[in-house]
Amino acid sequence: MEKESQTYQAYVKILKEELKPAMGCTEPIALAYAASLSRKTLGEMPERVVMEVSGSIIKNVKSVIVPHTGHLKGLKAACAAGLVAGDPDAKLECIAHVNEEEIEDMHHALEDIDFKVKFLEDGHVFDLIVTAYKGEHYAKVRLTDFHTNIVLIEKDGQILFQRELQAEEESDHSCLNMEDIWDFVQTVDLNDIQDVLERQINDNTAIAKEGLAHDYGANIGKVIMASDPDCVAVRAKAMAAAGSDARMNGCELPVVINSGSGNQGITCSLPVIEYAKEKNVSHETLLRGLALSNLVAIHEKTGIGTLSAYCGAVSAGAGAGAGIAYVCGGSYKDVTHTIVNTLAIVSGMICDGAKASCAAKIASSVDAAILGLQMYCHGQQFKGGDGIVVKGIENTIRNVGRLGREGMKETNKEIIDMMIGA
Repeated sequence: MEKESQTYQAYVKILKEELKPAMGCTEPIALAYAASLSRKTLGEMPERVVMEVSGSIIKNVKSVIVPHTGHLKGLKAACAAGLVAGDPDAKLECIAHVNEEEIEDMHHALEDIDFKVKFLEDGHVFDLIVTAYKGEHYAKVRLTDFHTNIVLIEKDGQILFQRELQAEEESDHSCLNMEDIWDFVQTVDLNDIQDVLERQINDNTAIAKEGLAHDYGANIGKVIMASDPDCVAVRAKAMAAAGSDARMNGCELPVVINSGSGNQGITCSLPVIEYAKEKNVSHETLLRGLALSNLVAIHEKTGIGTLSAYCGAVSAGAGAGAGIAYVCGGSYKDVTHTIVNTLAIVSGMICDGAKASCAAKIASSVDAAILGLQMYCHGQQFKGGDGIVVKGIENTIRNVGRLGREGMKETNKEIIDMMIGA
């Protein structure tokens, strides 16, 4: 692929936009970010806060521990963290630097501030509005469609910032397709993307090691690793699961995300890194494999949308399968058939919010990816007509997007109803 081509430049931009560092689960951090901006706009600590949130925000904030809060969880905790210690300029790392006094102040804020939560039943799947009040003054911040997309800042009836609601990031992801992704990965000047990939390697490996070393959630990574630490497939699943164990349960280390999700960033990267070590490939091959894994996951997730009842670990797992196939010396056919096989195996997995069991779902998705690759290496594959699998990888990816975006809307509503009623 020519470096000067629009597609090449678009792919570089997509990777740089999507592979961002984030502290903690991205939905509560997005809420903390909006809260920090509301306080900055108000100019003082509020006495009352109203959070208007879509169902998918509730689902992904309700059960996950917010880092740097002393193990608080939930909507009010995320909002309090942003109000007390949030740096809005740091966006998804807005509560990355918190001291003990600020943690204590968060606990006081939960007692002193009147927090109200309102359910936004209609509109955007990813939508949150934080309105902070002090006396007769208020400041309102709205964040919609993706984790840093501020669309409204308002104070005392005056609109300070506003832009049209949009459903996509700045880059146009419609240019993503497997043939061009493969061409890009083979030819990209690594100097153009190495910085984001190196940080993904370093940050995501660090949090996985933390997950294996200490007690987080259900310790899925430790459980898997204990079965056979000498097996690369076991290590690939265990490292990815351990990263999620730590991240979902209050670890204060950053993660480089994919498609707005730390769990997806972990899933895209750690299995590929483990296979690259096992195969003793060059660092260049690892970086190209990671570029492939990340772009495949982004391509799949583009059709599904930011949040859905479709578990994001599935698309990230399929991306990991593509990356594993690449570092193992696989061809374009090996890669595409691995993706299709993976999607055929685990596309029914639901997302019921961010919490400890995400680690097990990640392990299952990586396991499906490894099986999908092994199948094709043994001359086996799922073919067009097998369920949602149709002839042509783009058509199968399109079907998965339709399933996650349209087919699971009612499922998402039911899951949210169950979780709100729990």
